[in-house]
Amino acid sequence: MRTIALGNQGLRVPVVGLGCMGMSEFYGASDTLDNLKVLDRASELGCTFWDTADIYGPFRNEELLATALNGRREAITLATKFGIRRDSAGGWLGVSGHPEYVKACCEASLKRLKTDYIDLYYQHRVDPDVPIEDTVGAMAELVTEGKVKYLGLSEADSDTLQRAQKVHPISALQTEYSLWSRDVEDDILPTCHRLGIGFVAYSPLGRGFLTGAIRQRDDLEEGDWRLDNPRFQAAALKHNRRLADQIERIAVSKAITSAQVALAWLLARKPGIAMIPGTRKRNYLEQNGYAAAIELTQDELNTLNQFSREFPTMGTRY
Repeated sequence: MRTIALGNQGLRVPVVGLGCMGMSEFYGASDTLDNLKVLDRASELGCTFWDTADIYGPFRNEELLATALNGRREAITLATKFGIRRDSAGGWLGVSGHPEYVKACCEASLKRLKTDYIDLYYQHRVDPDVPIEDTVGAMAELVTEGKVKYLGLSEADSDTLQRAQKVHPISALQTEYSLWSRDVEDDILPTCHRLGIGFVAYSPLGRGFLTGAIRQRDDLEEGDWRLDNPRFQAAALKHNRRLADQIERIAVSKAITSAQVALAWLLARKPGIAMIPGTRKRNYLEQNGYAAAIELTQDELNTLNQFSREFPTMGTRY
């Protein structure tokens, strides 16, 4: 699979990675053995940029990846995150960027992942009560200690990125980006380009909506967090289906899937962008991976760009 450099620090990743969050929580029930088979297939396909976080599960997602990493650790670029606090029952406890918390989280993640280093370590959400200089300073010490190779931030604004970069090179910013979430184009992406920071797009398929598989609320199973998401309410779904339908028209004309159209659009936007679509299905994993080889025509790109601007998504991201 095609790879790119994320940032200017030497980190290279496949342009299509794998978001592993849904294998443990948020999107309904899942099966551990099936998830491990998907991870095995991802490795075979060269989809070797795996993304997790300490809170997914909570905590169980890193343990799942530990099993999949056995015997192939050096072949996988492993990203995990800290910064959002949860208890063992799944309760949400806010965010923290305190230096002592950073280091405690790293030690706990290393233990759960059964590894002695993390390739890319993100602050999951910025703590407004702790200067980013203090948080990144603690993260930089983890690099010096050999526990972390590269640093990243998630959902950080331009000012935070600039301040963080002065403390230690930031290799990647992870933020939502897709045809129905284009906010980053105005300020964030130019800032990343100027600072030499790579960009990792999460939810590049609009949390599954851009695949065309979700047309009404009944398409979501009980326990799926999207049932509470503003963009998946009945009125919003009806409005947003127009974008999904436009994507589908292009997919049909090219004999590919809607998901592949949405991913190919994103990969055509800017150099230095990687993405981490999540899936628990082997066939979807394979389709997502093949998207890296698909090229949309300029007319197709223009159509999608114009349509998504003229008919903006209804509903906030969270």
